[in-house]
Amino acid sequence: MPGPDKSAHIGLGGNLGDPAAAMTAALHMLENNERISVLAVSSLYRTPPWGKTDQPDFLNACAVLGTSLGARALLDECLGLERKLKRVRGERWGPRLIDIDILEHSDGPVHEPGLIVPHPRLGERAFVLVPLAEIAGDLEIAGKTVKQLANDTDRRGLEVIAGPGWWESPAAGR
Repeated sequence: MPGPDKSAHIGLGGNLGDPAAAMTAALHMLENNERISVLAVSSLYRTPPWGKTDQPDFLNACAVLGTSLGARALLDECLGLERKLKRVRGERWGPRLIDIDILEHSDGPVHEPGLIVPHPRLGERAFVLVPLAEIAGDLEIAGKTVKQLANDTDRRGLEVIAGPGWWESPAAGR
C-alpha cells in the first residue's frame, strides 16, 4: 500500500451515550487503517448545540490526517466508522453518538453529491474552528486562516474538558 501522500482535516462530535469513547474509538480505528495516519488531535471541547438547540451539549474535537485516500474514499471510510460505532441518523443537527465530518482535504475543493469540501459551514462554527485552530491554525479556508476565522467567531459556551492527548488513554475523555 502506498504511504500517505494527502492530508485531511476532520471534525468529530457527539452528544449521546459516551461520545468521548465513540470519538476515541473512531480515532483508533483511523489510526489502525494502513491508508490513514492520525497526525494531530485537538483538545476535547464541550460545546453548546448548534442549529437545533433543544438537546444536550456536544463533545467536539478535530484531527489532522495523513492519507492515501481521496476525499470520496475517506468519506466512505468515515461513514463506515460511524456505522460500526452504531450511529443512527435522525433529524438534521439532532442528537447523535458520533459524527465525523471532512472539513478540508488536500485534493482541493470538491463539490459532488453528498460531499462538499471544504465543509460548507466551516466558517460559521466555533465548535469546529476553535479546535481546528489549535492543530492547524495556518490552514487557509476561503482566503483566511483557520486561526483568523476562529478569532472572529462567538466562543460562548466552549469549554476545554481534556487536553490534546485525551484520546490516547483507555479512560479517554472521561
